[in-house]
Amino acid sequence: MNELTIRSQSRCFEGMVMYCSHFSQCCNINMNFAVYVPPQAKTQKVPILYYLSGLTCTDENFTIKAGAQRYAAQHGILLVIPDTSPRNTGIPGEDDVYNLGSGAGFYLNAIVEPWSQYYQMYSYVTQELPDVIQANFSVDATRQSIFGHSMGGHGALICALKNPEKYRSVSAFAPICAPIQDEWGQNAFSAYLGTDFALWQEYDATELVKKTQLSYPILIDQGMDDTYYIQKQLLPEVFADACQSVGQSLNLRFHAGYDHSYFMIATFIEDHFIHHAKALLS
Repeated sequence: MNELTIRSQSRCFEGMVMYCSHFSQCCNINMNFAVYVPPQAKTQKVPILYYLSGLTCTDENFTIKAGAQRYAAQHGILLVIPDTSPRNTGIPGEDDVYNLGSGAGFYLNAIVEPWSQYYQMYSYVTQELPDVIQANFSVDATRQSIFGHSMGGHGALICALKNPEKYRSVSAFAPICAPIQDEWGQNAFSAYLGTDFALWQEYDATELVKKTQLSYPILIDQGMDDTYYIQKQLLPEVFADACQSVGQSLNLRFHAGYDHSYFMIATFIEDHFIHHAKALLS
């Protein structure tokens, strides 16, 4: 059940970047993920940091572009980057648009056919993938954190808020903060979840934080030249207002001149590792 196929591996900062695949019971299909194993894992169990990517991404984008391995090696943290959805399921139209289907799993459990047969990304990220990591790598499963970008920032926030004892910290780059209030979220939620608005709220960070607060601060970085921020697709201020109303600690940082790209992520990735290392290594 937890057996891996290693598709490729490369030495990096004395650790190892590995591209892996396995059959997912949750998603009923082979799933891909990347992992960076830091050099410290040779002699001890290391903490885990999950990174959830955004729309259209695979397990390769962040792994190649963000420059995260340097900091994972410095802090001795195993980094896990799952794919953003099942692939090649045969569902009609799964590859037709960028914001639904392939590359757009939205880290939820679909209940509407035919998506429900495969698109169980919430259970995959929070339950099955951690079991696979624990079975195959030298990790301390009691020390794990999560972060992400855009759709993946949405995923990181909801995973943390729905599991306040599972993760030690959470952060996000330009997350979709209130998906039930933006076009991306409304489109995906209606396709995957149907018309039950109460179920939509269970995958919306702004709604979730009103009911459950985390014992640790949330870090969010947002570029002010981000097209999707300007178009009000991300809505970090809406999330900030919800956090303030319930006393959730939030460090929301705005950065003039930065956009939605991996250049923004690469600029601030070190800060996010420092944020997570404080929680994971304490």
